[in-house]
Amino acid sequence: MAGGGDAEHGDVGGAGSGHDPTLGSSANTPHPLFRRSPGDPRAAVPAEPHVTGEGHGFSGGGGFPTPGRGVAATRLTGGRDGPRAPPAIASVRKVTAPGRRRVSGGWAVSYNPRTGTAERRRPRGVAARVGGWSVRHRWAAVGIWVLFVVLALGAGGVAGKAETGEGERLPGEYGQAARLIEEAGLTEPSAGSVLVQAVGRGTKATDGEFRAAVDEVAAAVRDSGEVSSVASPYETGTISPDGRSALVRYTLRGDPETAAERIDPVVGAVAKVQDRHEGELRIAEIGGASMGKAFDDAFGDDFRQAEFSAVPIAFGILLIAFGALVAALLPVVLALMAIAATMGLMGVAGHVVPMGDNANSVMLLVGLAVGVDYCLFYLRREREERRAGRDARTALETAAATSGRAILVSGVTVMVAMVGMMLTGVADFEGMGLASLMVVGVAMVGSVTVLPALLSLLGERVDKGRVPFLDRLGRRAGGAGRTGGADGESRVWRAVLGRVLRRPAVWLAVSVGLLVAVALPALGMRTENLTLDQEFGDSLPIVQTYNRVNEAFPGGSEPAEVVVAADDIGAAPVRAAIADFRERALSSGASEGPVEVTVHEAENLAVINVPLVGGSDQERAERSLTVLREEVRPATLGAVEVVEAPIGGAVAASKDFTDQISGSVLPVLAFVVALSFLLMLMSFRSLTIALTSIVLNLLSVGAAYGILTAVFQYGWGAWLVGAEEAGAIVSWLPLFLFVILFGLSMDYHVFVVSRIREAWTLGHGTHEAVRRGIATTAGVVTSAAAIMVGVFAIFGTLSMQSMQQMGVGLAAAVLIDATLIRAVVLPAAMALLGERNWYFPRVLRWLPDLTHDEPPATRTAPSGGPAAAPDRGPGPRSGDEREPVRM
Repeated sequence: MAGGGDAEHGDVGGAGSGHDPTLGSSANTPHPLFRRSPGDPRAAVPAEPHVTGEGHGFSGGGGFPTPGRGVAATRLTGGRDGPRAPPAIASVRKVTAPGRRRVSGGWAVSYNPRTGTAERRRPRGVAARVGGWSVRHRWAAVGIWVLFVVLALGAGGVAGKAETGEGERLPGEYGQAARLIEEAGLTEPSAGSVLVQAVGRGTKATDGEFRAAVDEVAAAVRDSGEVSSVASPYETGTISPDGRSALVRYTLRGDPETAAERIDPVVGAVAKVQDRHEGELRIAEIGGASMGKAFDDAFGDDFRQAEFSAVPIAFGILLIAFGALVAALLPVVLALMAIAATMGLMGVAGHVVPMGDNANSVMLLVGLAVGVDYCLFYLRREREERRAGRDARTALETAAATSGRAILVSGVTVMVAMVGMMLTGVADFEGMGLASLMVVGVAMVGSVTVLPALLSLLGERVDKGRVPFLDRLGRRAGGAGRTGGADGESRVWRAVLGRVLRRPAVWLAVSVGLLVAVALPALGMRTENLTLDQEFGDSLPIVQTYNRVNEAFPGGSEPAEVVVAADDIGAAPVRAAIADFRERALSSGASEGPVEVTVHEAENLAVINVPLVGGSDQERAERSLTVLREEVRPATLGAVEVVEAPIGGAVAASKDFTDQISGSVLPVLAFVVALSFLLMLMSFRSLTIALTSIVLNLLSVGAAYGILTAVFQYGWGAWLVGAEEAGAIVSWLPLFLFVILFGLSMDYHVFVVSRIREAWTLGHGTHEAVRRGIATTAGVVTSAAAIMVGVFAIFGTLSMQSMQQMGVGLAAAVLIDATLIRAVVLPAAMALLGERNWYFPRVLRWLPDLTHDEPPATRTAPSGGPAAAPDRGPGPRSGDEREPVRM
């Protein structure tokens, strides 16, 4: 075709032509739009364009547009009696496809078998239309995005941080007990203890030297100026049964919420007394304030390390992938802007759903992962199109209609998975779920709106700041350099795929067998809330003090807290029931005492502190708690009708949290799987694709569970990741991992399957479509997976056991998913299924259609030849008048 067409006014002829060209051919000669199938000289399939989808141009002769002319791939569809070859097309008319409404956006060309004409219509995908608008109004798109980020941050600042009480955050009886205290307006002062313990066996608490040290401790704590009261162990009876240990108890003055900020003078005063008795006595402070401070410091240091490391790692991998500073910086900047906007939105949402520190951390983790990945998918496709010879605008339109749509489908699927966390009934999980949902939504919107605008503004400048060596390496990673094959395929992955597709049954059996074997340890997974020594080991000095206190005073440092509420707390039946409870708690063996009762007559409330037998041994302590709840309480406080007596405390909080999470696993799993299945079904119009998507994701999650259990519960290979055997998995992690991994796995899956479907709709067989789709996406999937694995692996190096478990679990799952699942299991399964991959029963065709902008090409025979069987893939048939919902 000589000269360019005018995409804006509908001319398809050569430059300056005043008429439309003839696109037809004789009955004995295949139409220029067709190439002959190698296996059948009579059959023909649509001529292969460079790419497919809205905004893709054809190459070749026959009067069809060449790349860069702003004309999309032609779709040839048959009539109600089957597909047929097109007659000569006398004209191109600016009309809408039969039975379809016209929508805004760039033009596409399609063949109408009923009229025998090539028609041009506008694209109907949300991603294509939004991307096209952003390219045409690029400064407006950038300005709206920046304004949104600024307004979100401002709204968060104005809203301020919402304070939430323990009663709102935690479930079960612990939450009920906390709410009773909060509603009564009681603020329990922050209390602590100083352990005085003999180093040798000969020294006892009754010795003069020991007594003198206790007096020194009491005086030093009192003189710190931060306490309101100090109690001697000789008055309170807090001396261990073996007589070698004593606890000096104190109460901090002021607001208990800020106690951790004012504990340093007390800790410093105790340390000076210890220095004077070094080698004779152990003297160490322990309490809620000091433990909270030590925990917050360690937690804060860990996350600062993670935050400072994550961005450089992501930028470094992107620099290797793109080989240019501007291209590598763009996804990072947009991801950070999405995170900043979400932080502001969290400030507003926090007044409705409690947002804790965990929500911020998870939001940062998810936001950086998906924000960078979405931009990476989009930018890689745009660069791929430009390297294939498309002009800048066509490349952007192609990226919008293909990668943009994949981002929308993936983003919605990830958001659905995050909703699962909001169904647990645990406030912290609800906050994490909402925060993750918001950051995914913001990153998704930014990727399909402001990113195409920025790419349009930058043009070729997006490749500024090339690093010569890295540029070559990036081209190789993406398959566009010397190691790449045609059409941007990666030679490395093409070689792997060649072997897999030659023997798909063998590779599928071996890979699935390997994944199942890796997942087997998960059958013995044991979950619990980790104790302080499990969480930190011996890395914190206060952990050693915690263990010594629990050995000397079992349960003394974390007693159960029974909150008794009555209409009249001073009534005789209520007082008798409290006294009876106190006696039975000791006689039942649940506690060894001392059981302390504090009555608040004005509030009609009493608090009973019961040290539990078991101490830091979580299983024994929970058994003691169960005895109190199921045996002691029903026979005493439960016999008084007007009394409410939930049992809280640290052990109760752990047990109630674990029980709530365990009870919500099946509902959350069912919700996430069902909604994800439905979205995949509507997005690809294939029952087979939807089912295999779910199975593959479950295999990936199962393998991650197996690795997690093997490393951290059984200690197999724990030294490889610098971890210690904890004997259990932290209770919240399995559900958290399932939701996060199920969502993130869809990123790769939607992106890869979209390219496979794209090749299939061009007329390639399923085998070839699988090979092309995976080979052309291997570079971007590898880069995206490397970023996620790098970021998640940082958490595997932190000091907290729970963070190590999370980091190793996430990194292992993403690595397995991006390699073994996507490069071996997926292509092997699709190759074996063949055309059954696109099976979509008629009974389901009432579902909304979220497939690609254009209906798939129908395989058509030339004039006089036998008609090929129509496709059974997605998209409406000629007799299907339903209007699809396009994404």
